[in-house]
Amino acid sequence: MNCWEFHRCGREAGGDRVAELGVCPAYPDHGQQCFRLVGTFCRGKVQGTRATKLMTCLRCDFHRSLQGSQD
Repeated sequence: MNCWEFHRCGREAGGDRVAELGVCPAYPDHGQQCFRLVGTFCRGKVQGTRATKLMTCLRCDFHRSLQGSQD
């Protein structure tokens, strides 16, 4: 599963929020690595630098699910 499917953010190509927020930089090639990219949409807003989004990603259910699958 990719982040845009998990979160239903609407920022995938053709999504319902693309006109407002643009296509997410995680789409289509980084749907399981969104934590590595700036400009993703998390917790209701576009995220900034990797340093500032780190805590958001660590609390993210999607990110946690990926960490659990790597064990």
